[in-house]
Formats: sequence, structure tokens, C-alpha cells
Amino acid sequence: MGDAILSTDSLSMAFGSLRAVDSVSVDVEKGSITGLIGPNGAGKSTFFNLLTGALKPVSGTVQLDGADVTGLSPDRLFALGLGRTFQIPRPFARMSVLENVMLAPNGQTGETVYGAFLSRGAVRAEERAIREKALEVLDFLTLADLADHPAGKISGGQMKLLELARVLMGDPSVILLDEPAAGVHPVLAEVLIEKIGALNAQGRTFVIIEHDMDFVMRHCNPVIAMAEGRIVFEGTPKEAMADRVLVDAYLGAPVDG
Repeated sequence: MGDAILSTDSLSMAFGSLRAVDSVSVDVEKGSITGLIGPNGAGKSTFFNLLTGALKPVSGTVQLDGADVTGLSPDRLFALGLGRTFQIPRPFARMSVLENVMLAPNGQTGETVYGAFLSRGAVRAEERAIREKALEVLDFLTLADLADHPAGKISGGQMKLLELARVLMGDPSVILLDEPAAGVHPVLAEVLIEKIGALNAQGRTFVIIEHDMDFVMRHCNPVIAMAEGRIVFEGTPKEAMADRVLVDAYLGAPVDG
């Protein structure tokens, strides 16, 4: 494997007697689209929560671009270039799509105590810059026409794109997606796949939890499989489909193409 941008070493998390993540050591290569698969309860979402600071591990470490970031808060990790989406989007429903995206950047001057003492011109200039960037991101993700719509009134697939838009406001180098294709209309799923590919071509790294094996086998490389909190497979999609135990237990019939 080439340069790792995101790594774990013996990462573990327990809830009482349940070891949800058990000594997981992985290297995510810079510029890759890594697929993370496994049955429900395998520990995939808990692993994501450890990577993104929502949970603190009982043992082990997380490194981001060579720096130890174990246990850092989600906002600090976001500032360092690690963003994530969630399986079930939860936008601010009464706010517009644009307002949801504009809220994403950390450390906005107008949100600080000392911001009230700065010139209104400086605060407004910053807000204009954030608005312009948010509109560019929405345009890239085909959501520009919905900028003024209440976020709670758009479709589930559009909410998935909105989640990605919020993440992109932080200019992340690594993006973790939790089941991005789940419940998404096929047309919007194709848009999402296209945008992931475009962002990856720009050098952004992705780790994707997904139960849609056609999605994983066609668009992810490498593939990592988890079961009972442990890594049970790492390899290419072709190697995954050739692994009889993996196919029988998790993948089902081979994917054509």
C-alpha cells in the first residue's frame, strides 16, 4: 500500500462486555475510495464514530496524515480535514438548504464573543465569502435550484447530497460516508457516485460504509470487511468476490462486470 492518510493501530471500543471494535488496525491509502462492508452489528458505525471523535476508544490509536488524533473532538477533526456524513441525515429542517450549508464552517467570526466587537463590515465580508462558497458547493452537487427551499422539504437523496455539501465546506482531505446510497433514488444515486468520483479525482480520500454490494464492487478499491468487531478481509473487489467464505456470508451472488 502507498502513503496512508488515515490509520488505526489496535483500535478498540467496548460497551460493557460487548467489544464492538476489537483491535482494528487498518491503513487507508491517500487518494483511495475504500469500501467498508459487513453484516449489521459488525462494528462499522462504531468504527466510524471512533475515527471521527464521536467516541473515545478504550485502547489503540488513530492517525490522520501522520499525526496522532486519537480522541480529538469532531469539530477539531473537521478542522484538520476529516469529515463525515451519517446514514440518516438530520438537517435543520426549517432552515433553507443554503443556510444549512453556510452553518458548516468552523470558527465563524460572527459566532464568537469577540465578533460582536469587530466591525460589521468584516463580519459581513466573511459571511459573503461563506455564502459564495456555499453556492458553489450546491451548484457542484446539483442542489443550486433548492438553495432557498426548507431543508426538511427536500427528498431523502437530496438530503444525502446536502450532508456531503456541508462536509465539503470544510475542504476535507478525508471523507467518511455512512451508507450514502441507502434509500436514494437511482438517478440521485448516480449523481452521488459521479460527484464522489470527481472529488476523488481531485485527490480526496473516501471511506464508505455501504450495504449495496454492486456499489462497493464497482466503485471501491480496496474493500475491507468487518465481522464481530474485527477485520476479516482486506483486498481488491476481485479478491473479495473470489473469497468463498466472504461471498457466502456477506456478498451473495457475484457482481457482473
